[in-house]
Amino acid sequence: MISCQKDLFKIPDNIHYLNGAYMSPFLKIVEKAGHQAISKKCFPYQISGEDFFTNTNKLKQLFASFIDVEDYRNIAVIPSVSYGIASVANSIPLTKDDQILVVDEQFPSNIYSWQKLATKNHAKIVVSKSPKIEEGRGEKWNLDILQKINNNTKIVAIPQVHWSDGTLFDLVEIRKKANKVGAYLIIDGTQSVGAYPFSVKNIQPDALICAGYKWLLGPYSIGLAYFSDALCERGNPIEENWINRKNSEDFTGLVNYQDEYQPKSGRFNVGEMSNFHLTPMLIASLKQLTKWRPEIIQEYTKEISKEAIEKLQQLGCFIEDENYRGNHLFGIYLPNNTNINQLKTVLAKHNVFVSFRGNAVRVSPHLYNTKEDFEVLVSCFREVLFKKIRNVQ
Repeated sequence: MISCQKDLFKIPDNIHYLNGAYMSPFLKIVEKAGHQAISKKCFPYQISGEDFFTNTNKLKQLFASFIDVEDYRNIAVIPSVSYGIASVANSIPLTKDDQILVVDEQFPSNIYSWQKLATKNHAKIVVSKSPKIEEGRGEKWNLDILQKINNNTKIVAIPQVHWSDGTLFDLVEIRKKANKVGAYLIIDGTQSVGAYPFSVKNIQPDALICAGYKWLLGPYSIGLAYFSDALCERGNPIEENWINRKNSEDFTGLVNYQDEYQPKSGRFNVGEMSNFHLTPMLIASLKQLTKWRPEIIQEYTKEISKEAIEKLQQLGCFIEDENYRGNHLFGIYLPNNTNINQLKTVLAKHNVFVSFRGNAVRVSPHLYNTKEDFEVLVSCFREVLFKKIRNVQ
């Protein structure tokens, strides 16, 4: 198994950062790439026309390889998940009574565009509700999604893992069912891609949308998206910018306005996609992730968390079975009447950083974490839950 990689980051030894799903820390090499990129802008005469495309193409090639895509031209640079989802929603025709299937308490960026699209076309949002907190919950949720996909379903818009508690959705089976009814499969991969294996070749989504600042270990305000050939053919971008049009590489001919777009996903690139500051940073993080590989991250986070999970379950907490959640992201559901504010205070006192999302305490480790981080986490829970037991007695 790979050893702890904390020395590649700047996280202090007294900090137990189990919150990668909130925002990743920069690798030292990413920080360095950012400093170099910012400094380069001091000398704009050194930035050539080719520089508007070279690093962007390199970034797309890295991401295409990372998610198992043959043609990097199916990758677009986006500023956010909401931008990517809106681009998809703007490109899919719906008719009255068509259905868009989403999962319960999905992240808002993967909801609002679908609500707007449904309202505009008199279509319907169908929600797969999260099952009761009990054994077999993840399996039941997956079955409910499959059951809700029917002949009226035109879009299935879901994450790979749920952002609040890491529940894992079987995208291969969901794709099979969506194919039977001719539905689009749109994936928000923000909370999984980078730390959990994803293969476009195996899953065959119509679109995969990813923010860059979480599990891709990159900066805020830049992300990446995959769009299938079929979606590109009817794609209707939400903005019209010069760099997305055919022959935009030729600066001398930009006034020869073009009706055609750049090939494939080129039409979906955000304006100023070259982003001379952020692109080199995301390239640096993707190179490191390619060396580590998501499978290794899953193995490592499973190993350092398994003892802690057993102890938390013994304390009366519910954590989804490992077959239906990520190892890099999972939710801890507390026993009834636990004092949440007290837990937050104890965690803060011991420099333990997690997130509270819905009813779950969201824990999201990475290669910079150790078993010791989880031991401190468990001791915090034990302090609060034992105090709760004593108060009841």
